[in-house]
Amino acid sequence: MKKIYLITLLFIFIITAQVAYSQGCVAIRGFSACNGQVGSQAFLPKGEWLINGNFRYFHSFRHFRGHEEETNRVEEGTEVINDSYFFDASVSYGFSDRLYGSLILPIVYHERSSMYEHGGNPPNGLGDRHKTYSSGLGDVRLSASYWVLNPDKNSKGNFSVGLGLKLPTGDYGATSTFYNQGENRDETLELTVDQSIQPGDGGFGGTLELQGYRMLSHSFMLNGSFFYLANPRETNGESSRNRGTEFSVPDQYAVRLGATYISAVPGLSFYLGGRYECIPVYDLIGGSDGFRRPGYALSVEPGINYAKNKFSINVNVPIALERNRTRSYLDIQNTTPDRYRHGDAAFADYLINIGFAWRITKKISEPFHSM
Repeated sequence: MKKIYLITLLFIFIITAQVAYSQGCVAIRGFSACNGQVGSQAFLPKGEWLINGNFRYFHSFRHFRGHEEETNRVEEGTEVINDSYFFDASVSYGFSDRLYGSLILPIVYHERSSMYEHGGNPPNGLGDRHKTYSSGLGDVRLSASYWVLNPDKNSKGNFSVGLGLKLPTGDYGATSTFYNQGENRDETLELTVDQSIQPGDGGFGGTLELQGYRMLSHSFMLNGSFFYLANPRETNGESSRNRGTEFSVPDQYAVRLGATYISAVPGLSFYLGGRYECIPVYDLIGGSDGFRRPGYALSVEPGINYAKNKFSINVNVPIALERNRTRSYLDIQNTTPDRYRHGDAAFADYLINIGFAWRITKKISEPFHSM
């Protein structure tokens, strides 16, 4: 069993290495891998329910082109600022002691502040900063996951495999008020907001979710998860305020791997690990044309968790170590001997994740630890 578990963790990293072509900063939407729990308490016995809520916030403002930060944007005051808030409400049900299903309902709210969208950046533009907004229901997900090893016979470790469907329930053509528009920059118009703050992406998608854990001792546990969203649709028919290239419907994925320390204080545990979030340049299925900002963020992720009876709460704050806005499909296609194309994107310094879980059991159960 130990060999199987270690092979699974290696499989997670192999997938990352093969697909890690890039990721997309502010365009990355929140993800909730599997049922949100780790260790033996992640098992959901037949007929029991688990209610999860996860709040996620980031403030992106640092512009990157490749690995290099364009520090002049902040110094000049021309940076684009996104404040994004996500809340994922989910419910899971145990169909058997090894098979469970989950429904995830995401709610989003975005504010985007810029000059270039409202008359242009100085010195050639007006240098007039305004905000655009979007909010509402995001793209709903349904999934089913199965624990590969029999929980009754493998108490030290296990891993689950999940498959799911992502529905295009979120608005992917949301509009807001833009100032200083038109040829003379004297019009105020209701136009499509930037792709990074659209509540949805406009495509049906399939998801693959892996999670696993291994008890190293009574106090230490190794745990990890992998999430991949494949979007076969190439573009969604919408485009930005200037009615240019249609928005792409990109894939995205995320990997977490770390260790949990279970303290002597009942219900209290600590987590330290790494998080990798990515929007790739090329999709696994379908074309990759259209406007997207690919790239990735690699973060160190400390966290603290507390559980009592059937309730658990956790706080995790991933802090960015590396950010990379990679060249998009259009950047590559539109590069000529006379003109090299490589777009930029804004990234956050850190994320704030706050989650809670409430288990509805058929009988009294021990406290559990959440990640």
